[in-house]
Amino acid sequence: MTDNGKQDVTLETAKNADKLKPDYQVEEKKKHYEKYAKGMTPTHNLWLQMGKAFLTGGSICLLGQGILNFCTGVVNMDKETAAGWCSFSLILLSVVLTGFNLYPRIVKWGGAGALVPITGFANSVAAPAIEFKKEGWVFGVGCKIFTIAGPVILYGIVTSWALGLVCWGIRMIEMYL
Repeated sequence: MTDNGKQDVTLETAKNADKLKPDYQVEEKKKHYEKYAKGMTPTHNLWLQMGKAFLTGGSICLLGQGILNFCTGVVNMDKETAAGWCSFSLILLSVVLTGFNLYPRIVKWGGAGALVPITGFANSVAAPAIEFKKEGWVFGVGCKIFTIAGPVILYGIVTSWALGLVCWGIRMIEMYL
């Protein structure tokens, strides 16, 4: 009977060991993953990133101001026409740089500084169009061109319409008072 009792205890200990083993492995895998994730997560220097964004955005704005000054001073355009040509030039430059895969490098280095000006918006429209050109003009370019910029355009139009409606309502109230 002691032999059977020892065998029963050994058998039960083995079953309990199998139940404990997966928990130990799960904990070990969690620790390993946390160590892996910590090693793979990039660390960023906030002040350096802000400085790069400032330089990038500032350079784009400086270029725009240079175009504006050239148009008003050298070409003798009025301010409104010069502003249109400045916007056009910056958008064209952004799309060309996106087409040659240079603007994503500028964005990677300059961060939000390259995404905030009008050039970033032009890049967000051009990049999906270039990427999906291989799918054809209608289903590729036509459908994908506004995947990133579409919500910005949509909410901009809806917001301006709503504010226009509010201003119109206020004027109508003022007119009848």
